This record gives sequence, structure tokens and C-alpha cells, in this order.
Amino acid sequence: MLYDFHTHTFHSDGILSPIELIRRAFVKGYSAIAITDHVALGSLGRIIKEISDDCALARTYWDILAIPGVELTHVPPQAVSEVAKKAKEMGAWLVVVHGETSVEPVEKGTNLAAVQSPYVDILAHPGLMTPEEATLAARNDVFIELTARKGHSAANSHVALVSQKAKAKMLVSSDAHDENDLLTPSLVESILRQAGLNQQQRSQILDRNPMLLIEKVNRSS
Repeated sequence: MLYDFHTHTFHSDGILSPIELIRRAFVKGYSAIAITDHVALGSLGRIIKEISDDCALARTYWDILAIPGVELTHVPPQAVSEVAKKAKEMGAWLVVVHGETSVEPVEKGTNLAAVQSPYVDILAHPGLMTPEEATLAARNDVFIELTARKGHSAANSHVALVSQKAKAKMLVSSDAHDENDLLTPSLVESILRQAGLNQQQRSQILDRNPMLLIEKVNRSS
């Protein structure tokens, strides 16, 4: 089963419409996909509404859990929790925060702000995440992303090691911008092996953690 909680459409820097990306994911065997376009405070209402409508349409007619979400990107760290809360109030089921990857750096302190917020679900591609940040993520039920995205994925081994030590829950997501970026079983296994994870850890990330996140999403939505 394939679960992907971080993707982009033409509402930000992706190529496809939300409904087309969901359909292509469904054809590839996805069980769940979250549409998480880049947003800040000014674009929340418009993007959440349009994504939510397409996700609802997909859930009605196809056997896939289509989740309306957002990725908070270049939001000042002091405002991350406030904007995440507003996104949830406006109808986002899932809030992802763009982490401090070295490839597309956001303001220092973003990782810490994300893992401290009760309204954030996933810290995406967190780069050289610290043990303190991983410990807070575990304590506050914020999931940590291992990414398939080129460049961002260079830190996956570090992220996996720090997360394991802190017992923070990890997920694999594509950060897809078009259909060619979508996950496949072989790609997911490759990411997890390269991150240095054993079979038991891989099973937790592939099977158990996605269900825990879906349960969390269901509770909040």
C-alpha cells in the first residue's frame, strides 16, 4: 500500500490539477494522498477551498483517501503555529511545514516552531534536524518526513538516525510536483534502505505510521 502525505499541484509549484494528481496516484495504486500546496497567510482560504472540493470529489468516486492539506513555506517561525491553526480552522485536514533543508533554506527556527505546535502534523525534509527537535516531535506527535525529493533527500540518513534515537515517528513522502515524482514500492524501499533502516523499522514507517497519521487526521477533521 502506498501512502503519500506531501504533494504539490498547479496551485503552487506543481504541474497537474489536484483532481488529476489524485487520479494518477490512484492508478499507481495509492491508498491515500495528501495535496499540500505551498501557502502562507494570504493564500490559505482560496487554496484550501479549491483543494478540498477536488479531494471530496475524488473520495466520492474513487477508492482513495484524498486529504486536503497545506505546506507552510517561508512563514516566520513565530507565526507558524498561528497560521497552522488558521489552516485547520479553514478546512485543512493536514498541515505540513517546510523544514530547514539546505536545498531550499527557510528561516532558522522553523523546525523548532513546527515540532512545538499542536496544529502541525508533519515536518517535511528537516535537513540537519537536532536531537532537541526530534524529541519535541516525538512528544508532540509531529511526524518527520523522509523524502524522495532530489536534494532534500541528502539528509535522510541523518534525519532517520536522529528520529530513531528520539522515537519520533517517520513517514516517506514524495514531495511530488508531477506524476513522475509519485512513489512506487521500489522507490520507497530504496529510500528506507539508503536511510539505514532495518526491516522492522521499515515496516513501522510503511504500514503502522501512515495509519497513525490517518487516525490523527480523522480526529482533527
